[in-house]
Amino acid sequence: MLSASAAIPPQSISIWITALLLNAVLIGLAQRLPLLTPAGWCHAGILGTILWGALGWRGWLAVVAYLALGSLVTKLGFARKQDLGLAEARGGRRGPENVWGSALTGLVLALFIAIRVGPTQWLLMGFTASFAAKLADTFGSEIGKRWGRTTLLITSLRPVPPGTEGAVSLEGTAASAFGSLLMTLVMVGLGLLHSVEVAGVVVVVGFIATLLESLLGATGQGRWPWLSNELVNGLQTAWAAGLAMLLAWPLGLLS
Repeated sequence: MLSASAAIPPQSISIWITALLLNAVLIGLAQRLPLLTPAGWCHAGILGTILWGALGWRGWLAVVAYLALGSLVTKLGFARKQDLGLAEARGGRRGPENVWGSALTGLVLALFIAIRVGPTQWLLMGFTASFAAKLADTFGSEIGKRWGRTTLLITSLRPVPPGTEGAVSLEGTAASAFGSLLMTLVMVGLGLLHSVEVAGVVVVVGFIATLLESLLGATGQGRWPWLSNELVNGLQTAWAAGLAMLLAWPLGLLS
């Protein structure tokens, strides 16, 4: 496995120009895929350019993997979720608000890495944890809505209809844990995590952040009009990143 520091190239003007050109070409070719709206693809191109320039192809590919895995699980049982009124809007295509709700935390940390604000391994823990948490949330939500047998409100454990904000199910919770593990394994495979211990923390933090997101959904969404789903997603990824980075020091994971 590559060390985390070896995965990050030195930044230069040529890297950023390459990032811009490659992402323009790739987004142009990918727009026919039913993953994002036209505006979503445009914003994904901006995100991809910055990630490639800041982290190199490994950081870029990690987020592409997140998008592919999240879109795949969204399509599972999609017809049934449509019948139940629980399917994602626009046929499951994500828009700009979804792109930034999922990736803004990771983008900020990638820029911090590029300008050398803090230890690279430490910032990469936060970067990877943010996407582990988001994929965990996507897996839990999509699997739970389609295959969850008993849906309970996380704050009271009383039965509620599938799709209720803050609702959880055994199937969805298990899917969340798997989603966090899967995204972490992608990060390990790309050399963005430098030890098994760090990967273990990322898996656990990604899962915990999903439970906290459900708790916020149950207590805040619907009560506070400004608390949109995208804002909740952004808070979830920030919690995951912050918790992973906070745990790094007392657990001695940066040595």
